Amino acid sequence: MKSVYAAWMGQPVVMQLSSDDLRVPLRGTVVGETDNVVRFRLGDGLDVDIYKKMILAIEEDTFAGLLLTKN
Repeated sequence: MKSVYAAWMGQPVVMQLSSDDLRVPLRGTVVGETDNVVRFRLGDGLDVDIYKKMILAIEEDTFAGLLLTKN
């Protein structure tokens, strides 16, 4: 069975994260996944592992699409 994150692989997304009382949106690209973590690329090359239990939501980064088409 495919995971939810497989559908977002390689696409610009905004991931909503939560840790204690802190909620943070991160822009980047999902580049990999294990049972417990999602590998997330920030910017042009910084990859971070994010625990799945911290992820509240993931959605298309519509702002990134505007930047790509505005040339």
